[in-house]
Amino acid sequence: MTSRVRTCALRDDVVRAGRRSQDGGDGGAGPEAAGAGPGGQGGADTPPDLPYFVRRSRLHNLPVYLGLRQGRRLTELRRIHGDIWALERDLRAFLGSQGVPEAAAQVNEVTGTLRLRGHWGAQVRQWLLQRGF
Repeated sequence: MTSRVRTCALRDDVVRAGRRSQDGGDGGAGPEAAGAGPGGQGGADTPPDLPYFVRRSRLHNLPVYLGLRQGRRLTELRRIHGDIWALERDLRAFLGSQGVPEAAAQVNEVTGTLRLRGHWGAQVRQWLLQRGF
């Protein structure tokens, strides 16, 4: 039975190699892999020079989530690496310039998340795209 498993594995490698040569050898990397997200949007090819970084999800989406907790609307930003307090300060300044009233924020350094009271998903996504994430 090991020869059958080995044969299937070899066959899969040959099929993958054939796909790479047909699509230009980049392993199927289209515009999404080159920095463009769904719909032609996306982060820059190089990360911005900031003290923090927000990684996208494995499907290349921004990690901004809306939810409810005890009847309150929440916006959560996940996958934050680096100085999370600087990100919170910059995000509050941006939201203030957009006319959003002072939003209460909760920073969790251990999990790399930032919670804002209220549904500000569209504004947070816009800010992240402007910053190059």
